[in-house]
Amino acid sequence: MTAPWLPGLPIVQAPMAGGPSTPELAAAVSDAGGLGFLGAGYKTAGAMRADIDRTRALTSRPFGVNLFMPSLDEVDPAAVAAYRDLLAPEARRLGVEPGAPSARDDAYDAKIADLLADPPAFVSFTFGCPGTDVVQAFQERGTVVVVTVTTAEEARRSSAADALCVQGTEAGGHRGSFTNTFDGALPLRTLLRDVLAVTDRPVIAAGGLGTPDDVAEVLALGADAAQLGTVFLRCPESGASAVHKAALTDPRFTSTAMTRAFSGRPARGLVNRFLTEHSGDAPAAYPDVHYVTSPLRKAAAAQGDPDAVNLWAGTAFRAAAETPAAGLVAHLASRL
Repeated sequence: MTAPWLPGLPIVQAPMAGGPSTPELAAAVSDAGGLGFLGAGYKTAGAMRADIDRTRALTSRPFGVNLFMPSLDEVDPAAVAAYRDLLAPEARRLGVEPGAPSARDDAYDAKIADLLADPPAFVSFTFGCPGTDVVQAFQERGTVVVVTVTTAEEARRSSAADALCVQGTEAGGHRGSFTNTFDGALPLRTLLRDVLAVTDRPVIAAGGLGTPDDVAEVLALGADAAQLGTVFLRCPESGASAVHKAALTDPRFTSTAMTRAFSGRPARGLVNRFLTEHSGDAPAAYPDVHYVTSPLRKAAAAQGDPDAVNLWAGTAFRAAAETPAAGLVAHLASRL
């Protein structure tokens, strides 16, 4: 049932940056026998460390921390400015001003230094693979290193990692590709086959998984574990906003789509008005667009407006249930 490098059940709670991944959620999943993850994206190194300390106070079980690799893509400032101007009416309606682009490295170096000084059991990386020196430094400290991949070529380039998180296009939130592109996006079952053909690394299957049958299926196809995020969003331990949780069951939200409208990078969310109206205008500029839309998204969430906020969700979003995380882990593992 369990891969030897996993601490318990082959159920991984996806790291969901921006609020949903809390110490309470990670601890509850780990205590239930799964592997909980904290999302360190958008946080300072100090805030990340506070989350780690809090999680350790809640559980003695292993858990992980996810980092975003710094954005190295070239960005057209004029395109970002034009998109910011385009969103001015949205901002006025919400009573805020669009934000301005800021640092593009997500405090990566500070987070690496902090984690190496006192590492968790697992560290995962999204938007790229760190250098071999960083990978080996964690491995020397006994930390399992996981890299998110979305193509077979990215899997080949991540051979130094201990395990790969194979993310199909059905996954909610950001596509964890090494470059800011929609190119080469594959459904999980196809991608899993392609990656298993080019690597001997353990793999964690992610993308559109929501039921015990889904978990059992990807394990039968060769995955060592299943990673799920959206189904945990409605758990009481989740830090997702009330408007986000409610939207997952709102009958008027019937589908998901990939968009750059909220962050400048492909991400899957429930199809709402903002996604529909602005997906065609948003430039490939991450995290610049994230900073521009941040005040709008925060205001929309505070005002209970689901049509102007990023409702990240995978294709299995209807499987999300308002149930404690421990019970959800047991349910997901019931076919193993």
